[in-house]
Amino acid sequence: MTGTGGQQAKGRAGRLARLMPSGPSTAARTPFVLLVVLLLAGGLISLLLLNSALNEGSFKLSRLERETTELTDEQQALQHDVDSYSEPDALERRARQLGMVPGGTPAFLDPDGTVRGVPERATAEPSPSPTPTAPAPETTPGAGGEDGADPSATPSPTASATAPPTGTASPASGAPSTPTSPGR
Repeated sequence: MTGTGGQQAKGRAGRLARLMPSGPSTAARTPFVLLVVLLLAGGLISLLLLNSALNEGSFKLSRLERETTELTDEQQALQHDVDSYSEPDALERRARQLGMVPGGTPAFLDPDGTVRGVPERATAEPSPSPTPTAPAPETTPGAGGEDGADPSATPSPTASATAPPTGTASPASGAPSTPTSPGR
């Protein structure tokens, strides 16, 4: 049996030898190995670049979220200021500082030109709510030495109720009001 078993082994080896190429096979493997190495290196570099781009995008997103939060806070603060200036009490105080007085009963003109109602001059009434700060002294257009008027003179209540002061700085805004008389 040793003779037949050895022939079978040689027969198998012979068939396997015919299937496999004979000679040095390293020359055929070198381009394939280089191709695999280059593909792996290219994939690794691509992953590194993608990771860097994602990190950069993450930092930019964090910065934009922080800016959005700051701008939202600023917008809310400005809206709060607008709301506080729009309150009826604040509007009344500002109007009184500008020399405005509440109007009386209105009179209307009909299309034919007749007056319906009795027109009357608006007069200053005492403010129903006390102001927290001391009222600033009112000045007339000629006060301060412009027309030789006495700067310490105070206007009469009817003069301040009928004509607001001109050329004075507004206490609330700090901006001077425009003169109403022509030629100034």
